[in-house]
Amino acid sequence: MHKFIVATVVATGVLCQTLPVAAAPYRPAEDTVVLERLPLKKSDERARILSAERARLAAAPRDTGLAFGVARAYYELAGEEGDPRYIGYAEAALRPWAADLDAPVDILYMRGKLLQWRHDFEPALVLFGRVLQRDPGHYDTLSGRSAVLTVLADYAGARRDCEQMRAREADLYWTSCLTYIDGQTGQAAAAERTLAGLLARPGTGPAGQLWLLTRLADLATRLGRPGDAERHYRRALALGVTSQFLLANYGDFLIDQGRHADAVALLRDWTRSDLLLLRLTLAEQALGAAEFKAHAQVLRERFAAAALRGDTLHRQEESRFQLRVERNSARALELAVANWAIQREPYDARILLEAAVAAGRRDAAQPVLDWLAQSRHEDPQLTALVKALTGGKP
Repeated sequence: MHKFIVATVVATGVLCQTLPVAAAPYRPAEDTVVLERLPLKKSDERARILSAERARLAAAPRDTGLAFGVARAYYELAGEEGDPRYIGYAEAALRPWAADLDAPVDILYMRGKLLQWRHDFEPALVLFGRVLQRDPGHYDTLSGRSAVLTVLADYAGARRDCEQMRAREADLYWTSCLTYIDGQTGQAAAAERTLAGLLARPGTGPAGQLWLLTRLADLATRLGRPGDAERHYRRALALGVTSQFLLANYGDFLIDQGRHADAVALLRDWTRSDLLLLRLTLAEQALGAAEFKAHAQVLRERFAAAALRGDTLHRQEESRFQLRVERNSARALELAVANWAIQREPYDARILLEAAVAAGRRDAAQPVLDWLAQSRHEDPQLTALVKALTGGKP
């Protein structure tokens, strides 16, 4: 996946698996206790390598390069498979430096990425800033910080980091970085042309192609060309790259197009990921599928377990669940408002507007109305929601 956007993508993450709501958390007496084996196939070459690397790291826990490599590998798996326990493995690899602000820059960067995954954006920015104080040209940190600032709707700050990347990396990456921001801030058509040009260049690997195609699909949708969006999504799927980013975006597209059976077919094997299970459940609800009730209950239990842990990672998804499944517009709005305080991307705006319309609360959506006016973000769905909320009045 494209370096710049990995942070934004995985910033979506997933909740832990179903837990009994009333159960007290189990705390093992020793770190060596095995709680569960993650679903990596024994034949998977990456699993074999990671197992060996973890064994090496256990024998040399302060090996900086080894710890960074293991943490990064599990971070990438979390983004691909949607299992948050991989993040726990990544954090364990970095445990010797857990509170060390003078740790090597790559370790600080990786700790920032893990905080970003958990939506702890402000602490992540602190660590990214620490890295850039010591190494102003640290490309991955510039990329990660730009992604966080984009999530926070600090587009000027994000652009500055993209520009800093220009001197450090190939044209594809810094151009994509800037173009992504353009696509969010009133320049969707120009952004589409630029991304299409990047995609046409030879030498772009599958992960880069996937990011470009998924963003092109989003832009085509917003520009009123669902047929082009469909072609982009299908081409991205054909790359064979496992990506929650792609599956979640395509799932939303199918649901919005009323193609619920296609959404179920796309997502039925992804129930371990709450992001994807939510979309599967919404599609099943629309179809009246037998699996809907069971999947809805799984999500209720996961959200309840997250609340017991104080985990606020998935307020956007829980708001959507409350609005569409539980039909509780007041609770949906409460969650959407809290979510907007943490992250301010287009789908965060959409769920807040939808909840505000359902609850008849224009006042609660004022921050989104302000963001739309300031960013000039283009999306006919958001425009329709604003009209429904305001009656066409400014």
